[in-house]
Amino acid sequence: MFKNTFGRAGSLALATVMTATLFLSACSSGGAGTAATDKPADQAASASKKEKIDGGEINTAYLSEPQGFIRFWATTTTSSEMIEMVFSTLYRFDEKQNIVPDLAVGQPQFSDNKLEMTVKIRNDAKFTDGKPVTADDVVFTYNIPINPEYKGPRKAPFTKVTKVEKVDDTTIKFTFSEPNAGYIDMMIYNILPQHLLKDVAIKDMEKSTFFKQPVGSGAYKLEEWKQGQYLRFVRNENYYGGKPAIEKVTAKIVPDANAMMAQLQTGEINVIAVPADNLQAIEQFAKTSGKIKLQKGIGTGQYQFVAWNLTNPLFQDKKVRQALTMAIDRQGIVDNVAEGQGKLVNSQTSPSYWNYTDNVPKFPYDVEKAKKLLAEAGWKDSDGDGILDKNGQKFEFEMQTIQGNKVREKAVTVIQQQLKKVGVSVQPRVVEGSAFTKNWSGKNFTALFHGWSISGDPNPKSIWHSTMVEGGSNYVSYNNPEVDKLIDEDLRTFDLNKRKELLGKIDSLIAEDQPYTFLYSPTVTMAYPSNLEGFNPARDNLREIQKWYFTK
Repeated sequence: MFKNTFGRAGSLALATVMTATLFLSACSSGGAGTAATDKPADQAASASKKEKIDGGEINTAYLSEPQGFIRFWATTTTSSEMIEMVFSTLYRFDEKQNIVPDLAVGQPQFSDNKLEMTVKIRNDAKFTDGKPVTADDVVFTYNIPINPEYKGPRKAPFTKVTKVEKVDDTTIKFTFSEPNAGYIDMMIYNILPQHLLKDVAIKDMEKSTFFKQPVGSGAYKLEEWKQGQYLRFVRNENYYGGKPAIEKVTAKIVPDANAMMAQLQTGEINVIAVPADNLQAIEQFAKTSGKIKLQKGIGTGQYQFVAWNLTNPLFQDKKVRQALTMAIDRQGIVDNVAEGQGKLVNSQTSPSYWNYTDNVPKFPYDVEKAKKLLAEAGWKDSDGDGILDKNGQKFEFEMQTIQGNKVREKAVTVIQQQLKKVGVSVQPRVVEGSAFTKNWSGKNFTALFHGWSISGDPNPKSIWHSTMVEGGSNYVSYNNPEVDKLIDEDLRTFDLNKRKELLGKIDSLIAEDQPYTFLYSPTVTMAYPSNLEGFNPARDNLREIQKWYFTK
């Protein structure tokens, strides 16, 4: 499972994100989308014959800056999208979460016992400094996360890898300690130039110059990063996949979703995900101006949630967490805050995944039952002030959310009002994007409203396995030995039917424990220039931008 936290305008998930869409991709996107205004067939045919332009610029925006350009340390969607532009990987995920070759040639080949995997790579790729991309670069890259010195957050996909070695100039062999069905999550890391990083200690790579001034082999290269304002990318004229038509990409840092939508209407931004609370206004603008078109109903691998820090005594009783979920009108948040752009989820698998099941314990909105569960857990209003207490402690806490995501900010206020009805006091706190990400990953929170963007293999080790509390993404410190056991067994299983059974059990146990209050999986609406073609209607944001082009 490859996951990011959200960080972009109109996105909704986690770490630095917005709201109507974006943090991370899913198994089967499920929606080709619909244009804001449907064209007759003859007009559509005519549009397809328009002359392709060589050049042009895409202007987009994010709520906060990327962390940097080495994926082993970068966890936000903002970071991942920019890394994908600048770097090549062995494989990329398509909209159905299959791996498709990038630097690789063909699919990985396994030994009969599944303990060895070989990958062939192409021989015509070059870094933007002119040096060729070789098997040595791949071996160098993949030896980083299996080195004991690596303490970053991407350790989970590599725990079964014992050795990565060069077979010949275009062949790499991975050796596993046991069969690893989740191998595809290893395949999408950016290949780093050994000649530039070989003398940098692993512990220093996150602080290196390269982390902020990358040299990759992807379709674009970073031209300028003006801190707090923008990042500008220019196309790689020698990209092995063919020179991209779009000449420049500017990613502005705009820490407010409404400001982004204002800039969309003035033309300062021309590609962006549209937050739910702005959709009606942007639909009207698209119809009257003719400057943009909308792609609606794009499925995602995202889900939003309220995370409870399980090291806090308030949330250590499972019954309490179940009660909190029952006190929140999740469907009301979807309908009235997210403008209906989402589907309720009851556990940690997005509905677009092949292993998704809704056959899990559910805790529907029920204020009276929530009060009863809290009372059974010992929480009573002993002094009549309207706030529950237990052993002298008030049931009150702070809930963080990211600055600029107006849908999320509104949702936290709604949750505050709803939990007040059961005697729980919530103090909303809106936090600037970079600080929010730091608080989340550093476990510096009591509760927060966030979202994951998930892609790749559905095994959730990195988020839910107890070994991922330190050095992984298990930021709520969840620990269930049975879940650990099932996660490990699933990773050893290549039979899809058996995996679906195991993953279903994992979902049920996590749903029962409610370490998060699982809210909903959103759909996305993307805005594009009216003369932009080549984008995949099943993909959001800047994915596959190397295929885009303007027409005249």
